[in-house]
Amino acid sequence: MRAMILAAGKSTRLWPLTIDRAKPAIPFMGRPLVGYVAEYLARHGCTEVLVNLHHRPESVRGALGDGSAFGVRLRYVEEPEILGTSGALDNARALLEDETFVVVNGKIATDINLDAALETHRRTGALATLVLRPNPARERYSTVITRDGLIRGFGPMPQPPETSQPSDASDNAGSAARASQNSANLHSPNPPATAAGETTGNAKASDGGKATDDRQAGKDSIGETDTGGNSVGVPDDDADVPLMFTGIHIIEPRIFEYIPRGVFSDSAIDVYPKAIERGEPIAAHVAAGMWYELSTVKRYLDTSLALMRREGRDVETCAGATIQTGAEVSDAVLWENVTVERGARVRRAVLGADVRARAGVTWENVAVVRAQLARVSERPEKGLRGEFDGENFVAPLPG
Repeated sequence: MRAMILAAGKSTRLWPLTIDRAKPAIPFMGRPLVGYVAEYLARHGCTEVLVNLHHRPESVRGALGDGSAFGVRLRYVEEPEILGTSGALDNARALLEDETFVVVNGKIATDINLDAALETHRRTGALATLVLRPNPARERYSTVITRDGLIRGFGPMPQPPETSQPSDASDNAGSAARASQNSANLHSPNPPATAAGETTGNAKASDGGKATDDRQAGKDSIGETDTGGNSVGVPDDDADVPLMFTGIHIIEPRIFEYIPRGVFSDSAIDVYPKAIERGEPIAAHVAAGMWYELSTVKRYLDTSLALMRREGRDVETCAGATIQTGAEVSDAVLWENVTVERGARVRRAVLGADVRARAGVTWENVAVVRAQLARVSERPEKGLRGEFDGENFVAPLPG
């Protein structure tokens, strides 16, 4: 089966880590991030994989090659101008229009059972199946509105519990209001967030599984639901827990009838609402399992630490990284050729390629890259603020 990994974003929220490479090429658990996603697809039989490219495409090609190291055969589709989540599919139309295909966001880490989602898709005969997950912590992800196992639209981000702390919004949060309006138009001329008989979510999964409340598990900072199994279900009448989209779709080729040609388009705004209005079934597959989204530096570090702890460690070192005897390093990701000298202290930090932590320095809760990179790169609006400290640029992490 073919799949497409959406990886053509500008990576502004991961700045300064993405000055010299695209988000898909950043190191993650011993491989490029998009390689981690490719391995996930390969485990579920998707061995022909497309990757769309925009920012620093050469860094992705160099990191992934032909894909054989990750169990897939890769083909690249460049986007000189970003085309959006469905415009990207249109740009690769000739490679996808022959059979059912999978689309996965290139910034997620998950073990959700894709085979179970494929079974839901085949059973329902849907134009597309969106893999959803409960959002009990009410993180800032757009709500998905469902009824009778089908998607009815897309709502705004849920209101957080009064006692919760602010969290990073996902990259899809900026379009939440527009998606919400499109969703509302599906239901009534004077709409609430949901229409009668519809639900924005539940915390249940059928076939013997259940979804864990992240707040009870203490995992509400970066969005993990880890139940020890991968169960599947459809929404019921329990609307206490909103549903959110995981970034995984299973799609039939006739979706191209709804995607405008040659222009920017967004699946949740321009395509799925139009298909739903015309009576096309868009199935909701509610999954349990591990799921993380890595759209910011903080999420990248938090996710790396969470997965490292599963392996009984708290430091990730890339090729050529050195921690000298007498240095103190914990809860950290060290990219290529990093050196931490004796007497340096590094905790809860990401050190970019070729950074040197000199003796006596203390870095905590920061991202650090070489100053020469940051001096020639204009900080994007959503990038981390920081300051130059000799040969390094040091950016504190929020929260």
